[in-house]
Amino acid sequence: MEKQKAPVQKNEMLTLTFEDLTHEGDGVGKLNGYPIFVPYALPDEQAKVKIIKVKKNFAIGKLIEVEHASPNRVEPPCNVYYQCGGCQLQHMSYTMQIDMKRTQVTNSLKKIGHIDNVPVHPTIGMDDPWRYRNKVQIPVAAKNGELITGFYRKRSHDIIEDMDRCIINSEVNDRMVEAVRSIADRLGIPAYDEKSHRGVLRHIMLRTGEMTNETMIVIVTRTNELPNKKALIQELKDTYPNVKSIMQNINSQRTNVILGKETKLLWGDAYIHDKIGDLTFAISAKSFYQVNPPQTKKLYDKALEYAQLTGKETVIDAYCGIGTISLSLAQQAKKVYGVEIVPEAIADAKENAKRNHIDNAEFFVGQAEKVMPWWTAQGLQPDVIVVDPPRKGCDEALLEAMLAMKPERIVYVSCNPSTLARDLRILEDGGYETKQVQPVDMFPQTNHVECVVELVRKLSN
Repeated sequence: MEKQKAPVQKNEMLTLTFEDLTHEGDGVGKLNGYPIFVPYALPDEQAKVKIIKVKKNFAIGKLIEVEHASPNRVEPPCNVYYQCGGCQLQHMSYTMQIDMKRTQVTNSLKKIGHIDNVPVHPTIGMDDPWRYRNKVQIPVAAKNGELITGFYRKRSHDIIEDMDRCIINSEVNDRMVEAVRSIADRLGIPAYDEKSHRGVLRHIMLRTGEMTNETMIVIVTRTNELPNKKALIQELKDTYPNVKSIMQNINSQRTNVILGKETKLLWGDAYIHDKIGDLTFAISAKSFYQVNPPQTKKLYDKALEYAQLTGKETVIDAYCGIGTISLSLAQQAKKVYGVEIVPEAIADAKENAKRNHIDNAEFFVGQAEKVMPWWTAQGLQPDVIVVDPPRKGCDEALLEAMLAMKPERIVYVSCNPSTLARDLRILEDGGYETKQVQPVDMFPQTNHVECVVELVRKLSN
């Protein structure tokens, strides 16, 4: 039987009309039913396209010229948007972005979880979807004898040289990256060269407290020694009074991973602080802390709403991190148990509980899927389980442990609609009903979306 050929060839030029978006935000056009995916194209547009990759079931095209533009097309305000790839949606109106994210969640639930009768509410967006990130990690290189900083070009490790700002990053962090770069350059601190695995300065990481304006500088080096360390510290702390912490992270490995295992305090405190609502959190160099605090408050408020706490409940918070959700829950619950595999995070969570005078939250180091069955054996019966896993979703053993505990409610916070849908299918098959889903736009201008989901145990279970 003759193999059916694709209706297009590589390097072919054609005019295409777009009708949909992929979950990543690429435009979808069809030629006799054959889908062609084109980055930066929008539905209701007609454009000239060059085919750059051909597969049996689809092709990928490059947008050459928009002949008929969508009313949702906007001019990206970032001068390196099409080079960088850190953002994927700046060419799209913000209204369309948040609608797309809701559709992404709905489609994942339907196609992966086979869940299509659940309300997916309109995405909670931002009034001002720019300058929201409180953390930046930016690579350093050398060119013509000078240090340069900037994000990598798409699919490369070449730094974009004419990048003097990042408009989803906080202005404070933008200024501080430039300050560290220029001071280090003046002091002759050499950049790391990943090809030769020589040099010193690999990355500059900045964290800023949204509500406190406290800033942490983390200088990531290949070497234990940091040349002209004293002069660098002195100039930074003299020039920028908001700097509360200067850290050095040592990463001596040939790796794309940014941070190494060892972090040491060079000056100031090992933590900065930030507030979510009326709670204060200490944030260390390696702490997981949401990068968009105003949206985090909306996310956590929704999680609390779905938990329906009255003050009598026992709650488990799996993947509790430094206790951000746990302590919010503890304000309305009888008792909260947090579990997290990272020992430093649990140490931070305990300190954060003390800092906020919360004594009804306990924190434990370990894998949630192993700790929770042990809790069950000890007689612990939670009324509510809150889970906020990484992008890969919940471990299957954790889902089984949750089902075995039979809480009345589960609140699932997710940053990946695909793994969320997969896990919801397992929880539904285990006796739970998905009641509602609330997408929250934690990362405007990108194709990522966060969700909060309310599940309730069926009476027959």
